[in-house]
Amino acid sequence: MDDNDIGMDGEDHRMADGPSGTNGFLDPTTGTSSLETTNAQSAGSNVQDEEESDPTAYPERLRRRGLLPTGCCYDDRMKLHSNADFGPNPHHPEDPSRIEYIMKAFKKAGMVFTGSDAELIRIIQTEPTKYMWRIPAREATKEEICAVHHPAHFNWVEALSRKSTKELRELSHRMDQGRDSLYVGSMTYEAALISAGGAIETCKSVVTGSVRNAFAVIRPPGHHAEFDAAMGFCLFNNVPVAAKICQADYPDLCRKVLILDWDVHHGNGVQNLFYEDPNVLYISLHVYRNGEFYPGKPENSMTPDGGLEHCGAGAGLGKNVNIGWHDQGMGDGEYMAAFQKIVMPIAHEFNPDLVIISAGFDAAAGDELGACFVSPACYAHMTHMLMSLAGGKVAVCLEGGYDLEAISKSALAVAQTLMGEPPPKMEIPRISREASKVLAKVQAYQAPYWECMRPGVVDVQDLQAQESSRLHDVVRRAQRQVLGEKHGMLPLYIQRDILFKSFENQVLATRRIASARKILVIVHDPPELHAQPDPLDNSLEPHNAWVTDGVTRYIDWAVSKDFGVIDINVPHYITHPEDTDAYTPRADERALQAQIQELVCYIWDNYLQLYDNVEDIFLMGVGNAYLGIKMLLINRLDVKTRISGVINFVNGALRPVKSDVDADLSSWYKEHSHVYVANDHACWSDPDLTRKVMKRRFGHVIRSTANGLTPMMAEHFEDVKGFVMDRVTEEEEEDMEGGRGDGPYAPDRY
Repeated sequence: MDDNDIGMDGEDHRMADGPSGTNGFLDPTTGTSSLETTNAQSAGSNVQDEEESDPTAYPERLRRRGLLPTGCCYDDRMKLHSNADFGPNPHHPEDPSRIEYIMKAFKKAGMVFTGSDAELIRIIQTEPTKYMWRIPAREATKEEICAVHHPAHFNWVEALSRKSTKELRELSHRMDQGRDSLYVGSMTYEAALISAGGAIETCKSVVTGSVRNAFAVIRPPGHHAEFDAAMGFCLFNNVPVAAKICQADYPDLCRKVLILDWDVHHGNGVQNLFYEDPNVLYISLHVYRNGEFYPGKPENSMTPDGGLEHCGAGAGLGKNVNIGWHDQGMGDGEYMAAFQKIVMPIAHEFNPDLVIISAGFDAAAGDELGACFVSPACYAHMTHMLMSLAGGKVAVCLEGGYDLEAISKSALAVAQTLMGEPPPKMEIPRISREASKVLAKVQAYQAPYWECMRPGVVDVQDLQAQESSRLHDVVRRAQRQVLGEKHGMLPLYIQRDILFKSFENQVLATRRIASARKILVIVHDPPELHAQPDPLDNSLEPHNAWVTDGVTRYIDWAVSKDFGVIDINVPHYITHPEDTDAYTPRADERALQAQIQELVCYIWDNYLQLYDNVEDIFLMGVGNAYLGIKMLLINRLDVKTRISGVINFVNGALRPVKSDVDADLSSWYKEHSHVYVANDHACWSDPDLTRKVMKRRFGHVIRSTANGLTPMMAEHFEDVKGFVMDRVTEEEEEDMEGGRGDGPYAPDRY
């Protein structure tokens, strides 16, 4: 061992050379693990004789009281796996220093014993849980590896040890790219065997109760390795090998295994090896990015990837849970939410006998490959939650993680938690909207298989079979009925098949709209829904739900002032019969823009611009739908000559109105608009943003004292009425005061 190598011992003393090695090291005389020996003897031997004969054996009196240590498996020989392709940039992310830095962190934190033999005996007898208990690594056997891998794959890895340096370099150069992403060296085979053997011994020690829990600091990693192929820096799939061996050797102690994989990359190999296994629950938190993030889409389209919809098959249906983030940049808020909403409820319902953490630390803050922001404190909290399962039998096996500082800090936080230190206090950031959608989708996909995922999740196909209606359709039909009864409003005909099917009943107009001299066009979001679910079963009853619609008062007022009204309701999502997901997110910006642009331009081209009698047209935008006002103004150059004023209520994105062909449009918009922005809008929290939104292209921006669309519309009702009436032409104003009797809905026709 050179000066940079880190063992489990101090700089001047190697614990493996102690009196007899029975504190978890390899016995130099027998070559057997003293952990296994001690465990086997404890059942039938005389405890007093055992402790007297071996002062370094773990005290049986403490074992009986459940005072077990945390184990740690490490072997310097795993550092011998290195890149044989010594090109101009020999450094590789999967660096041998990864495990060395972790062990340095453990040693610096005082978790590794560094004293004399005499001190070692005293520590073992009086406070044996003070330090990590060494679990010796060994080479896995061919039979153990082939419990999950094809023999031909084992033979391929074994053959690496017989290849020349030139052959290894050529092989590394060819394979270290694309989906293979693998390098090899002359000692790769031996290191891979020790890595798999270390995982086996770590898990065995936890299962048999030789240690309370354990951390296997091993490499090369394993979770990408397939049944018959190496890939993604991985040779043998360490965790599945260990899980299979424990299930086979200890069927009464280890029947059900939970594998929790928090590596930033999906563990395709683990998933595929257990995809039909009912006794292994695989949960993976990873960046998916629609299948573009490594390992990406498999070559065989029939092979499942890391998508949320892949839940297992056959007897293993429901035993595969993919929490695939939509993008990089996830942090503590997203990971804690995933654990609280998905991971822990399912894990408790599964009730495993053993928990194995495939602990990649490439989602840690500082890792450039992962580009996420999970803190050491978050890793500690996730570990602490998992320790509540399986009677605390948790084995942590290192996978990825390529920033040396980030991986050592994160691994240290996990190890300290395993040893009983409480997780540090942490501030949990708010989860992003897109990540919330991911978790909602995961819940919906898993609901058929887990009772804990069912509250609040509906079976859409079953509801469709019962001829049920979506609530937004019911609400709009009710609006149509009320507006029809109060003001004689009817659907405005749209002579385009796609538009008509999407916006049937969504566009209503007062009668004789074509002869109206004043028209108010309102483009708005659907009414807001408010509900209080039952706190016990999350059920929702109609008498505990409300619909608030801030638009109605404006329609009532406009009709009372002889305005014609066109009411355009823009659904958050245009549903289709084939939509069967329990949760469907809102349409994205691009889809919303395309739909609303086509709709408002159609209404302008086929109705509004053809009305010769109209003298004043006012536009009102409410919520996200106010995007329609922008799209109309910038896509129809003649609009501003016909528009008397624009009113917008904004609680989301502020839309700039600017045209490349009409240089005066922004100035016109500034002079002819009132744009009410919610008091809690982000633009008010930053002085630079506040100055920016005061520019002409955003209109005449007014900070509201209210939050939420309906409260804002109520707050500024009188202001809007004054704004509109000030801009109505003088002749029109005289007519209104004189009380003309031919309002917009006198004859029963358009």
